[in-house]
Amino acid sequence: MMKLYGFPPSPRTWQVRAVAAHLGIPLDFEFVDLTKGAQHAPEYRALNPSGRAPTLVDGDFKLWETAAIAQYLASKTPNTLWPDDVRTRADIMRWQSWQIAHWSGNACEPLLVERIVKQILNAGPPDAGVVTRALDAFHREAKMLEAHLAKQRYIVGDAITLADFAVAPTLFYAERAALPLADYPNIREWFGRVAALPCWAQTAPQMAAAA
Repeated sequence: MMKLYGFPPSPRTWQVRAVAAHLGIPLDFEFVDLTKGAQHAPEYRALNPSGRAPTLVDGDFKLWETAAIAQYLASKTPNTLWPDDVRTRADIMRWQSWQIAHWSGNACEPLLVERIVKQILNAGPPDAGVVTRALDAFHREAKMLEAHLAKQRYIVGDAITLADFAVAPTLFYAERAALPLADYPNIREWFGRVAALPCWAQTAPQMAAAA
């Protein structure tokens, strides 16, 4: 059985576990406590030299980076999350890349860090400058996603794919991180459809708060 090393509250770990659950792929899970610095332990760094989570181990194959892990899992069996069509896969990868660099990287994750993680770690108050820049980025990216979702039910066409699994996880923390979703009804409706999949509840961390 494949083993996943991760931190359950992390949107990245949650994404991978949800993908596996949706596809019915069993994973042996190993908890990596990011709050205690477990990601820097030599034995973990031997698996993932970046010192981040999650990491997938399949026999002698070690894989890190969330999008790569999701694609690998979804390549194990025919499914609609990662269809065997070059253009559809390119479209999914386009949105996965956007999520990494812009949606999460510039907008959602800084807000989660400043408004949730810092509180958990007693790391001081939110940095107002970081919050302002992240909110600007959030609105810039959300406006684009809102317009895109006005034309279709899911991010890539009319069926759920890995693109939806990539973009959705941070929104489970929308209430706690005060993500400004009020002006984006299409995003809220889309997220409701994605969040209703049983795989999210099956893999939900206890500390998660629904949007």
